[in-house]
Amino acid sequence: MKRKITLKQIARELDVSISTVSKALSGSKEISEDTTQKIQAFAKLYNYRPNNIALSLKNRKTKTIGILIPEIVHHFFSTVIFGIERVANKRGYNVIVGLSNESFTKEIINMEMLANGSIDGFILSISKETLLKQDYHHFHATINQGMPIVMFDRVVSEVDCDKVIVDDFNGAVKAVNMLINKGCENIALLTTMDYVSVGRLRTQGYLEALERNNIEPNSDLILKINDSLNSADHLDFLENEINKFFELNPNIDGVFAVNELYAITAMKVAKKIGLNIPDDIQVIGFTDGVLSKHATPTLTTVSQHGQRIGEQAANLLIDRLESEDVEPDSFIVNSNLKSDFIKLVIETEIIERESTK
Repeated sequence: MKRKITLKQIARELDVSISTVSKALSGSKEISEDTTQKIQAFAKLYNYRPNNIALSLKNRKTKTIGILIPEIVHHFFSTVIFGIERVANKRGYNVIVGLSNESFTKEIINMEMLANGSIDGFILSISKETLLKQDYHHFHATINQGMPIVMFDRVVSEVDCDKVIVDDFNGAVKAVNMLINKGCENIALLTTMDYVSVGRLRTQGYLEALERNNIEPNSDLILKINDSLNSADHLDFLENEINKFFELNPNIDGVFAVNELYAITAMKVAKKIGLNIPDDIQVIGFTDGVLSKHATPTLTTVSQHGQRIGEQAANLLIDRLESEDVEPDSFIVNSNLKSDFIKLVIETEIIERESTK
């Protein structure tokens, strides 16, 4: 009997990338005909048949949803998973969670593994490396095989599927308006690199709020953080970057951070250099997680309603699987129909705590 083989093994045996193998097996024109034939022949020899598995799902349901998230440490993703599981269980579905760890390759491998007869559809948030590469062939291949996808939080317009996002732009506008109304004049922005869609939208909201209040944006007050490092190295890097940023800009009296970790780190650095929060500097972060509630002082945040996002994503996917209509709830402030795909935008709210006065 011929042994079964994985994408990773094919890539290693033929000395090509997993992405090349994945594209060749899905018939992508990006790969040369010779390479495609070689990969497909090798896959056939070793009994690799993902398409047949996917096609069989049309006739057989597993009643299981695959969830793919970029990282597990962020409280936001755990609340989304909770929301998905809550709805899935009510509607008779189980869930399996996969972790891409912000890796393009791991994202592909996880999708292959979960789609290998285990699930009926995916709910996922895209890894940072995939966003940087702008390579979405694995999503297209999955959808083309008849398996629906719902994207949440980090989404891209290049993939036609149902999507659930938070109102990143207006959430940022609200946060910066609050800092301005509380007397801040030199408001810093701690954000991601532009290829991360949520960071880009929150940056645009920051700039819009300044413009509405006739404040000239100052590029010196914007710190774009390349947080591609892992674990402890990442945290040390983040703290050092923010510390240097504060040293170069001693007049900062307000900080808007596009995620909870940046905000908490900013408060840590501010206290270390002798600033009082909120008297000397006020801080607002995006995402209302466990750290925000237990920080000293507690952190004012923009709530993303992670559980609500998860519930809506699960309903969209199960409705898609069962061909039922979607009924958005009162948290949804906008819904756009593209073809028959649905994009739900969830409203944010400010949760005020001790880091603002």
